[in-house]
Amino acid sequence: MTLTRKVLLEKLTEAGVHLLFWSSVFLFYLYVFGYNSTQVKFNLVFSSFLMPITMASCYAVVYYLIPKYLILKRYRSFLLYSIYTFVLTAFAVIVSVFYALIFILDLRMAEMPVARSLPFVLITVYLVIFLGSGIALLRHYYNSNSRNDKLKNKVLETQLKLKEQELKYLKMQIHPHFLFNTLNTLYGFAMTKADETPEVILRLSNLLDYLLYQVDKPLVSLLSEIHHIEDYIALERIRFSDSLDLDFRTENISEELQVAPMLLIPFIENGFKHGRSNHGKLHIEINLREKAGKVFFTMANSVKTNVDQEESSGIGLKNIKQRLEMVYPQRHSLSITSEENEFRVELMIDTNG
Repeated sequence: MTLTRKVLLEKLTEAGVHLLFWSSVFLFYLYVFGYNSTQVKFNLVFSSFLMPITMASCYAVVYYLIPKYLILKRYRSFLLYSIYTFVLTAFAVIVSVFYALIFILDLRMAEMPVARSLPFVLITVYLVIFLGSGIALLRHYYNSNSRNDKLKNKVLETQLKLKEQELKYLKMQIHPHFLFNTLNTLYGFAMTKADETPEVILRLSNLLDYLLYQVDKPLVSLLSEIHHIEDYIALERIRFSDSLDLDFRTENISEELQVAPMLLIPFIENGFKHGRSNHGKLHIEINLREKAGKVFFTMANSVKTNVDQEESSGIGLKNIKQRLEMVYPQRHSLSITSEENEFRVELMIDTNG
């Protein structure tokens, strides 16, 4: 449906609603003013004469006083002009009563059902005006809430898109960084023509497959992330040979549990890159367990005294902190401590939610 047809349809619907409302008001006048009366012609003409007065007063309140003063919280002006409107309405109603008395009934007051109850006529007219105003206020309230909801949804969608773009940017930084370090490892083995080169290529192939086809997904299984970590550790074991003392343990890992990809590997990579050997070996301990949908990750690696590993870790840990804030806001805790001979990371991720 084109925009023009949609606007036309809305206007026709609006006109139909108004026609239905005023037709109901006219029938209401006929019933009220004709109750227990035989003056059918009088009631018809009198109700017809009251209709334009009621419509004019009602539209003045709905389309002028309410939007220009009441909604803008100009209450004094709204009260003042409302009084003017109701006084003019009362004057017009009085004129209509005298018109009916003079020109329809030829001053036969006894035959005029409403002549002795002018307040009743005024109350009836004011009742219709109040009803129309109330409907207008309810409609304005509904439309305002609807517009506010749409605006909030647009703001949320915009914020979500910005976060997605920022998240993609962070991933784009992490992937080349990780790949560059791994290619350096492969280059070292190729230069020395080591026997482990084929295994390194196979492991690297697995890592590349993970980077190309899994990392762009919002969530991956925790088991896939563990296999990815195992491939990376296998490469580092080959590179470090006997100078590495590593213990990697997992506990109670569910097959259904899913996490954001590449959240854990930067911590491990950071430990290999910036860790320092003590007594001729680099010591690394990694523990990963799950409990009630919460993932607990702990890693510790040996460092030299007075070395701040977090400060020298480059973009890796900084990006991971930002990703955790974006993907698991209020649902994670991260503690990074650097002691005399140990750098330690403790991470908890709550996947429930």
